Amino acid sequence: MVADTTIATVALALVTASFPFYLYGAWIMIDADVVTWDVLIYHLKFIVTGLTLNTVPVVTWMGPRLFEQLGGLSALHAFLGLQAYALLVFALTGIVRIIAAKRRYNLYHDPDQDVDLDDLGENMGHWRRRLRVGVFGYVVFWILAYLVGVARYLIRYGFLEAPF
Repeated sequence: MVADTTIATVALALVTASFPFYLYGAWIMIDADVVTWDVLIYHLKFIVTGLTLNTVPVVTWMGPRLFEQLGGLSALHAFLGLQAYALLVFALTGIVRIIAAKRRYNLYHDPDQDVDLDDLGENMGHWRRRLRVGVFGYVVFWILAYLVGVARYLIRYGFLEAPF
């Protein structure tokens, strides 16, 4: 059987490795003058890779062990992580509507049309705001959960003394 420390170290490495994918995925969208379908797909390849690197350890290792060690930093870590995923779902409800509207107007294949995104639907401003709030919230809560998780790792496996 593989030692608990080894699995925890692999989980920490995978979650840590997800962050550069998130950053580069965000940079792709920030740097693009026009978001075409190809740019969106390229962006999503990095975001999905980051989400996979982050979610696989959560679902396969952290989640099943949560209730046996729930308390203190573990509870805070779980709460922050759940908030991150809740905000991700919130963002996805916006992105689905935005993608559908842009596809309806063929803005991915013909991005040079002079169309204000807010004119694509009566609630487009709302959906774009929802996307921004969800993504920003996901990142903030992801960072907080990550920092608490690193602290838990360092304390649990004897690299640091618990301050309490």
